[in-house]
Amino acid sequence: MKNWVELLSEFKEKRQPIALVTVTKCHGSTPCVVSSRMIVTESKSIYGTIGGGKLEYKAIDEAIIALKENRIIESSYTLGPDFAQCCGGKVEFIIEPMNQSPELFLFGAGHIGTEIAKLLIDTPFKVKLIDSRPNWFTKFDIHESIEQCQVKENDFKTFKDAVSWGKNCYVLVLTHNHAIDFDIIAMALENETKYLGLIGSKTKKVRFNNMLIKEMNIKDGIKNVVCPIGLPIGGDTPKEIAISVVAQLLQVHYQRVTQEMSH
Repeated sequence: MKNWVELLSEFKEKRQPIALVTVTKCHGSTPCVVSSRMIVTESKSIYGTIGGGKLEYKAIDEAIIALKENRIIESSYTLGPDFAQCCGGKVEFIIEPMNQSPELFLFGAGHIGTEIAKLLIDTPFKVKLIDSRPNWFTKFDIHESIEQCQVKENDFKTFKDAVSWGKNCYVLVLTHNHAIDFDIIAMALENETKYLGLIGSKTKKVRFNNMLIKEMNIKDGIKNVVCPIGLPIGGDTPKEIAISVVAQLLQVHYQRVTQEMSH
């Protein structure tokens, strides 16, 4: 089998979510040793072992929970009759979900968009700042951790290809053009996202809702779009709006909301 570094690098390159199970403590007689490792995928494929048997089945089930909830789990089991083992030892392990960092695809590198990107530096979010205006990114300096993406306004496929759709995908739409905003929203509603947000007034929201239903045959309209974006904390400067939006993104990421925003 390939070494752990190679395996983890391959999964990271493919952006495939996995859970790494590592034995941290062994007491008494156990079927594994400290630092035994096992990788578990979402389909329950495994690489490596922590000793087999019911202990391993339990670890796999907990690894799936760790992946679904995107959180670290620490567990310990005493290997008695319940495990069909009489060795009586105790095993402790930690399960770490990997390759599930939230990715924000931010359409519109204007005043608010760039402020949002700056505020997300040193947070769990990977940020991709996207704009269709020619040579737009030459106008200002962007932090090296923020990816820049120039898309072509006359080639909408470049907009779709700029996004890595999926359950860790966050999309914010704040471009300079309402028609572009609408096309991006319609496109995003046909793909998987964790969060889809649109900047705009109540009037814009109503108009987009009607257009999505009547023109695009999207029966839920704008129901699965967060509009207006941001928490209602007050303030209307670009930086203040950006702070409210970043707070909302972090709130969704850490699952401290009751309303389901994914679709």
